[in-house]
Amino acid sequence: MKWRVVLEPDTETGDWAIWCPELPGCVSAGDTEQEALDNIREAIELYLEVEPLDLEPGSVLREILL
Repeated sequence: MKWRVVLEPDTETGDWAIWCPELPGCVSAGDTEQEALDNIREAIELYLEVEPLDLEPGSVLREILL
């Protein structure tokens, strides 16, 4: 799957900030542009990782496709 990311250079430090507009709060950074890209890939994977649910007895879990 493809994700758009925005790279923003910090003119004072030379570091790169990077964020994914479609995933609120999914941000990272790196000393180089490539490091920032590598870091945001990991951040996106962690953001999308499914966590187990603690459901009440009798609850029904379903999945839907969009």
